[in-house]
Amino acid sequence: MTLIPFDDRDGWIWMDGEFVPWREAKVHVLTHALHYASSVFEGARMYDGEVFELTRHSQRLHRSAEILDMQVPFSVAEIDRACVETAQRMGLSDAYVRPIAWRGPEQMGVSAQATKTHVAVAVWAWPSYFDPEEKRRGIRLTHAKYRRPAPDTAPTEAKASGLYMICTLSKHAAEREGYADALMLDYRGYVAEATGANIFLVRDGAIHTPTPDCFLNGITRQTVIGLARQHGFEVIERHIHPDELPSFSEVFITGSAAEVTPVREIGEHRFTPGNISLTLMDDYSQLVRNRRKAA
Repeated sequence: MTLIPFDDRDGWIWMDGEFVPWREAKVHVLTHALHYASSVFEGARMYDGEVFELTRHSQRLHRSAEILDMQVPFSVAEIDRACVETAQRMGLSDAYVRPIAWRGPEQMGVSAQATKTHVAVAVWAWPSYFDPEEKRRGIRLTHAKYRRPAPDTAPTEAKASGLYMICTLSKHAAEREGYADALMLDYRGYVAEATGANIFLVRDGAIHTPTPDCFLNGITRQTVIGLARQHGFEVIERHIHPDELPSFSEVFITGSAAEVTPVREIGEHRFTPGNISLTLMDDYSQLVRNRRKAA
C-alpha cells in the first residue's frame, strides 16, 4: 500500500480562524509543542455528514487544554463550526476529524507563559481503523511493555499528545510481531486499555471494564456502556488483574477510531467474539449512521 504523506495533500485546513491550503498549514521548527509536547487534540468521526458527539469532543479539547494550563482562544461552538466547515470544504461526509491546540514558538524553554495557544482542524477520509474482515472475527493483541502512568505523575485526564508516546512505541512493537495492537496495564499492574482504545471483557453474560482513573474515559466507551445497559447487559466498572484474563469469554475495544472492535487474542489468551461483542458492534454502527435520521 502506498502511503500519501500528510504534508503533501490537496485540500484545506482550518488554522486560527482561517482556511489555509493543506500544504501551507505549517508551524515553525521551534514551536513549543514540538519540543515539550504542549499540545492536546481530539479524534472524532463524521458519518453521513454529521460528526458523532462533536460538541462533547470540542468540550473535552477545552478541558484538556485547561489541564495543560492552556486557554483555547476559540469557543466550543466555534470549534464545532470549524470542524463542520472544514469537512464541507474537503467535500467529505464520512471522515476523520482532528482538532488540535498547541503552544506556539513565541517562547522556548520549559517555562512558556508567553506562548500563544494555536488551534487547527484537519479532516480526511479514513476507513476502518482495522481490516474490516479481521475486525469482525476479532483482532490480535499482545502485551505492552509500557504502563499507563499514575495521575500524580502525568495529566492523565487530558487527551495530551505527550501521553501517546508510549502508545506509539507499544503499537510499533506489536505490529512488528504481527499483532494489531497491544494491551497496556496501569501503574498498579491492572488492565488499563489498548494503545488508543478502551477495553471491555465479558464473563457469564456480564461486561467488565477497567475503572478509568488513570486513562481517558472515552466518549465511545461511555456511549457503548449506555447501549449495553439498554440491552439489559450488566456493566461492571472495576480494577481487573491480568491474571483474570483466562476467565473471560469475549473481549472488545472501543474508541472513535476503533469504534467497537472484537478481540480474539491477547498474547497467550484466546477469546471468541460472541453475542455481546457483535451486538454492540452492530448497535454502535447503527447509532452513528442513523443519528441524523432519528433527529
